[in-house]
Amino acid sequence: MRNFFRSAGADLNIKGVLTFPKGIGIKAGEAVIFAFITCKSHAHRDRVNAKVMADPRLGAMPQSMPFDPKRMMYGGFEAKVDL
Repeated sequence: MRNFFRSAGADLNIKGVLTFPKGIGIKAGEAVIFAFITCKSHAHRDRVNAKVMADPRLGAMPQSMPFDPKRMMYGGFEAKVDL
């Protein structure tokens, strides 16, 4: 992995657009956390994901998460602009 980015929501209530809070339906007291990882290629991403899934520490994860994992979103994206 080249980079891992994560941040907590700020300036999320912008008039006139679909905001993160409205789009994902957050409730009072909840926060939006956004994170992404950049990889060298799809093949690199696949190798990294395979290693993550094989990590025995995943089996030790608590049964009760501090968030609702059913509301997590995943996706793959290709950069269209690189500054």
